[in-house]
Amino acid sequence: MGIQLMGLAHAKQKLQRTLSGRIGNALATSNVPKGHIAVYVGEGNRKRFVIPISYLNHPLFQDLLNRAEEEFGFNHPMGGLTIPCTEEYFISLTTLLNCS
Repeated sequence: MGIQLMGLAHAKQKLQRTLSGRIGNALATSNVPKGHIAVYVGEGNRKRFVIPISYLNHPLFQDLLNRAEEEFGFNHPMGGLTIPCTEEYFISLTTLLNCS
């Protein structure tokens, strides 16, 4: 239980560092249900996905957050959280997380 809470706290900390207040306000006014977050995925043309915040705690998703931090730092070109992976990989990952 303690390890899981530490993972969630780590994911929350990364998310807070990644999203500025400006982006938080933009997400609050868009069509993102409570308990979810909008992310942009893909190479070239990025597609917007709305995912449950609970995904942020999963080690595979945290790896994507680390890669996003390395690639974009805290300046995401889409104005939201941008995930540097293919759309196919992201769909596979979210399908896996949805089943667990």
